[in-house]
Amino acid sequence: MTENTVIHTGFGAESTIWDVVEGIGVETVRALAATGAEVMLAVRDTAAGERTAVDIRATTGNQAVRVGRLDLAELDSVSAFIAAWDGPLHLLINNAGVMALPSRELTDHGWELQFATNHVGHFALTVGLHDALAAGAQSDGEARIVSLSSRGHLRSPVVFDDLHFSERPYDPQLAYGQSKTANVLLAVEVHRRWSREGINANAVHPGAIFETNLSRHMSPDVLERVWSEVRERQAQSGAYGLKTREQGAATSVLLATSQQLYGIGGRYFEDCNQAQLLPADFSPETASGVAPYALDPDNAARLWELSERLITNTR
Repeated sequence: MTENTVIHTGFGAESTIWDVVEGIGVETVRALAATGAEVMLAVRDTAAGERTAVDIRATTGNQAVRVGRLDLAELDSVSAFIAAWDGPLHLLINNAGVMALPSRELTDHGWELQFATNHVGHFALTVGLHDALAAGAQSDGEARIVSLSSRGHLRSPVVFDDLHFSERPYDPQLAYGQSKTANVLLAVEVHRRWSREGINANAVHPGAIFETNLSRHMSPDVLERVWSEVRERQAQSGAYGLKTREQGAATSVLLATSQQLYGIGGRYFEDCNQAQLLPADFSPETASGVAPYALDPDNAARLWELSERLITNTR
């Protein structure tokens, strides 16, 4: 299989986690636990995380479901999580995120909060767990990273000259889009740097899922506009519209588990298949696929170096 081979898995937009991994439940963690995997839930609210873990243990019969505290907006929390990690790591799913904060919020380091949480925190976590991932690849033949992005990345490239909206007016959708582009670029650069060690990374758009709290910061009129765009794309192209949580988790679970994707990395998937590369003049409102700037290797290398400087300067 060559780098230019487009991956078609046989699954699609309506596939659920029940379809892509036999015998799994309704969430990514439940799905992986049901396969017998040892799973760590890295969460800000450990009490809520433990309640979820209790439910997953009960429904899957897998008692190897643990909970650890992790706040991606706080690098001290990321460092503590990394320091507490023991042993090899075979799979890292960078799943957390915040979306469309109505006003510009900055972290203690002066970083725009969506970029800080959705990208910088995940970057620091991923880099900090490199040795564990390398050990996992050595023992199992491969370690995988799944980086959750969004079609929101079509709203904005990474604006390197003004990451934190210091010079331009703050726009929630542009800020979110920039952070989601960064999620794709992280997968691209991880694959370039680490694939020789057996560590492969891909990015995923889970789909438009109404049954989550990711949109909790969005006003009703903005939400209605977003759902209208989803319906418009569906009407124009026949693309699948809103998804259930089962369907939304399917692409992540597929990237995490499928043998079809062994050795594959640096790509962007949606609807359980590799997404098409869009032309440079695509329309964010109607396009479905991946923006050229999100797979650009120069952008990926530049973002990695910038991110290294950001986390190094906080120490």
